[in-house]
Amino acid sequence: MARQTPLHETHRAAGAKLVDFAGWDMPLHYGSQIEEHHLVRRAAGMFDVSHMLALDVTGPDARRWLQHLLANDVAKLTDAGRALYSCMLNEQGGVIDDLIVYYFDSRRYRIVVNAGTADSDLAWMRKTLEGFDAAIASRRDLAILAVQGPQAVEAVWRAIPGSRNATHALAPFQATEMDDLLIARTGYTGEDGFEIALPADRATATWQALLDAGVKPAGLGARDTLRLEAGMCLYGQDLDASTSPLESGVGWTVNMKTPRDFIGRSALESGSPTRRLAGLVLEERGVLRAHQIVVTPQGNGETTSGSFSPTMNCAIALARVPKEVAVGDRVEVEVRDRRLLARVVKPPFVRNGRVLV
Repeated sequence: MARQTPLHETHRAAGAKLVDFAGWDMPLHYGSQIEEHHLVRRAAGMFDVSHMLALDVTGPDARRWLQHLLANDVAKLTDAGRALYSCMLNEQGGVIDDLIVYYFDSRRYRIVVNAGTADSDLAWMRKTLEGFDAAIASRRDLAILAVQGPQAVEAVWRAIPGSRNATHALAPFQATEMDDLLIARTGYTGEDGFEIALPADRATATWQALLDAGVKPAGLGARDTLRLEAGMCLYGQDLDASTSPLESGVGWTVNMKTPRDFIGRSALESGSPTRRLAGLVLEERGVLRAHQIVVTPQGNGETTSGSFSPTMNCAIALARVPKEVAVGDRVEVEVRDRRLLARVVKPPFVRNGRVLV
């Protein structure tokens, strides 16, 4: 039986189409995925992302362990509330998961991992803790809400008393603790907004307060097209344990400027990527999906994510292609036994409501 978030009955009452996602019963949409997508780009929408798992890391060696565990370097986090996006690698340099880590002080951090990898992530982390004086606490007592869009910040301020004063100075990838809430200026849509972690027993009342403030719910369908337009990777499609971050569009998160010995570093240093992640814009009528062959003069590649872009009104994709393929090149994508012309672009496709390619 699929697991349920604290807002499960709220979604049912709202008429959500519920689907199994990574073992969780989650809302795909509440009527129209396209309308929900436009809602986030133009106003504000909210997502229940309580299927993701928050982990609290504490102890004298918390920072030293995270520097060993992650490809990005948490030593860059020096101000309380700062957040960092990173990949967690295996010894072969493949991506076990991508995640966000929040810094409070050198002995206290929070990590938020993906739902589909949460159990295996936790097992891997505990295995790597040997020799470090640190502890990990799983926070399934929390719900997580994402409020996204150009009107999201003002809506949160109306809905949550005291949040304006607590968050008005937050820059992107900053968070603040407010009573028993963690409010972060982060998201997965390419729009402004907050992700809010709060006690599970407060989720329903906070969801209702956001509804009263004019925020409408959005499901996982819109979240996927929004993140694709924003050029953000989805674990299990654009990233996985068999691919390096250097060939997955997130090489910028790998910090090798110091001698820090993080898991997977040796494999990254000994290899030379032959592929890279690129964006594709289809120039003919058709539908792009994952696992379609991309034909280039330098050799074949493969789409990793693809969809219709509601903002651009055309099909777009992320694709792993030979590294020699350049922005502006024309390639062909095999779609239902036809080869359709596509233009190579540099993601993101859309950010803050603007088409960038």
